[in-house]
Amino acid sequence: MFDVITLGDAMISFSPNATGPLKFVHSFERRVGGAELNVAIGCSRLGLKTGWITRLGKDEFGQHIQTFARGEGVDVSETKLVDGYATSLNFKEIMANGAGRTLYYRNPSPTETLKPEDLNPSYFQQAKILHLTGIYPAVATGNMAVTKQAIKLAKENGVKVAFDPNIRLRLWSKEEARLALYPLLQEVDILLTGDEEMEIILGTSDPAEIIAETTKLGIDLVAIKRGENGSVGSYQGKVVEAAPVQAAKVVDTVGAGDGFDAGLLYGYLQGWPLERMLAFANTIGSMVVSIVGDNEGLPYLEEVQAQLGELERIER
Repeated sequence: MFDVITLGDAMISFSPNATGPLKFVHSFERRVGGAELNVAIGCSRLGLKTGWITRLGKDEFGQHIQTFARGEGVDVSETKLVDGYATSLNFKEIMANGAGRTLYYRNPSPTETLKPEDLNPSYFQQAKILHLTGIYPAVATGNMAVTKQAIKLAKENGVKVAFDPNIRLRLWSKEEARLALYPLLQEVDILLTGDEEMEIILGTSDPAEIIAETTKLGIDLVAIKRGENGSVGSYQGKVVEAAPVQAAKVVDTVGAGDGFDAGLLYGYLQGWPLERMLAFANTIGSMVVSIVGDNEGLPYLEEVQAQLGELERIER
């Protein structure tokens, strides 16, 4: 039985060994990145059983990503390597203050070889939560059909659908994102979103208005990520505003939202009250930004518990 399965892209991420504009950076470290894979890894490190559905290029980089995911405890039985496609790459630019951007090289993407009929129904029968993002359907035209089929299989098997819009405007325009993602909200059980993304999809960034609109759509649990302002959530008729957790040091913001998602899903599966879910997720987000990398900063359960004062602090 899987606690969480994800569907989405992954790539080799080249992280700079120096801060500043890429044109002045001369060396990089090879890492593995991808929002959906990050969430699977984050959940796995917290002790959940996870699986990942995707397609990678049949090359050295694709083999490395598959091996890396397997090493993190993520099931990769539905992750296939395909001929004729290069595994996607990205190069990260990190400024001295921790802000940055990412340049992507993934056209064509090997994910476009995954078709709706390739999804294995038995994989969904074994899952509790299907986690999706808005990145995967934006990467290739046919990926939306795969996304919809995944949701259909989830609904048929009583699997909760978690969704993070994770809008990347390098992949599509605001209008394209709104038209594509708004219809998906009607199928979502758990919404993990930033307020800026809701501004694009719903036309408002106000948490109260977001909660009101998403409640009308039938979404059970809403968690709104607000960065340095903490988070706001709605669940079972209760609205909670969770204070931000101060990071020890901000060096790389990439992956913080994925860490939040993993923490929220973990708390949901434990049956925690909303206050505890949000505090746990906020804490993970604050821990991720203190370490460079897409998933290197995703903590293990005992590390989060130590950070929260629930366990004596451990040293690694």
